[in-house]
Amino acid sequence: MAIDNNIPAENTIEKFSSHQMLVIVLLAMTQFTVILDFMVMSPLGDLLMKSMRLSTTQFGAAVSAYAFSAGISGMLTAGFADRFDRKKLLLFFYVGFIVGTLLCGITNSYPMLLAARIVTGLFGGVIGSISMAIVADLFPLAKRGRVMGYLQMGFGASQVLGIPIGLFIANVWGWQSPFLAIVVLASAIWLTIMLRMEPINEHLKVKNDKNALTHLLHTLTSSRYRLGFLATAFLMLGGFMMMPWGSAFAVNNLLVGQEKLPILFMVAGVASLVIMPVVGRLSDKIDKFRIFTIASVWMMVMVVIYTNLGPIPFWLVLVLNVLFMAGILSRMVPSMALVSALPEMQDRGAFMSINSSLGQIAGGASAMVGGLIVVQKDNFSPLEHYDTLGYIIVVLSTIGIFLVYRVSREIKGAKRQPIAVSDEPILVE
Repeated sequence: MAIDNNIPAENTIEKFSSHQMLVIVLLAMTQFTVILDFMVMSPLGDLLMKSMRLSTTQFGAAVSAYAFSAGISGMLTAGFADRFDRKKLLLFFYVGFIVGTLLCGITNSYPMLLAARIVTGLFGGVIGSISMAIVADLFPLAKRGRVMGYLQMGFGASQVLGIPIGLFIANVWGWQSPFLAIVVLASAIWLTIMLRMEPINEHLKVKNDKNALTHLLHTLTSSRYRLGFLATAFLMLGGFMMMPWGSAFAVNNLLVGQEKLPILFMVAGVASLVIMPVVGRLSDKIDKFRIFTIASVWMMVMVVIYTNLGPIPFWLVLVLNVLFMAGILSRMVPSMALVSALPEMQDRGAFMSINSSLGQIAGGASAMVGGLIVVQKDNFSPLEHYDTLGYIIVVLSTIGIFLVYRVSREIKGAKRQPIAVSDEPILVE
């Protein structure tokens, strides 16, 4: 018998099945490559801007190109997302992501870089939503905090291994080389998914008479779903606004040398590898909204401190960066677990695609706005108005807390209603 999607965590202590563990590992690896492809733009930012002589506005546009194309792609695919085996969808979009990343690795001009980031975003931006739909299909809400914690470890692994190694080879072979390395790794993961992952198609057995456009409109117009879309958008606004300028701020304002950047990202990554599973377990044992609120308040305090820093000892930069990243990452695990509980089984693919799309578009817009607010007189001058971004993020995060509270209340209200068969997760034995 399937486990109720809304049973409290403390009543569900089952272990993961062997296939569930395989799925977690493969999804975490895809997350690792997709996140690394996006995240590596930040640490490469200072090197890339100097080598291609880009302004902060141009670099912000390069970051936003990925986000906007990902958002458009998600909206276009939302109507079809629940009509195919999720494994096949994952394979299709992942190979497109590999092609786009390859284009990034062979680019030699700014227009080509923009085009490559657009292609990568068109495919890579949908992978996260497919992964979320798979998680919602295979894992009940009571286990989802742990699963989200493991998937978020892809972020930490990208900082521990990917970004430091990427920076090292970028300093030796040029900024394009990290993208080529991602292509090699992602190709191996794609083959493993094709050969080892079982089909994920139980949602196809749920009768759905809607055509693609009707299905899209139904998902967009549901007030319950719109609440989740809005909450995700505000979570993404803050992260994208600061992220692109991280390495440039560290180098030009905190006076962290290029050779120390790998250490900075590696230490933060190691910390996140420890923090994410702990937060995932806590969010399954304690109220998810409570964990989210604590993490958000912590992040708001740290973001104001960090964005107002000047030259300080490197060890203090390491400590403050870890504390700052802990708040950012810890709020994502419980919030995404809550949002994933909103859609019905037959709507999960469409919901996750739209949710990811709107989040990406919101993030792209905030990166563009950040590029207009942050000013750098030349490629070697300190960033100006970076603290302004911090204050804006505090406001956005406060609104985010209210929206996630609404999501949590919606889910708890649904818990008191009769559970439909379509609300039940699929448990793989």
